[in-house]
Amino acid sequence: MARQPNYDFEKRKKEQERKAKKDAKRADRQQRRDERRAEDEAQPAPPTADATE
Repeated sequence: MARQPNYDFEKRKKEQERKAKKDAKRADRQQRRDERRAEDEAQPAPPTADATE
């Protein structure tokens, strides 16, 4: 008789890969946000035309 595949193991592995991919994407987005925020804080905002009148 043929052995039945271990579907639970395969399903769990797929879930872990999906979660790792999602976490990596989230970390990358957060890093880009932090870098953008640091650049914005380093550069003062240019004065608007309304503020000078």
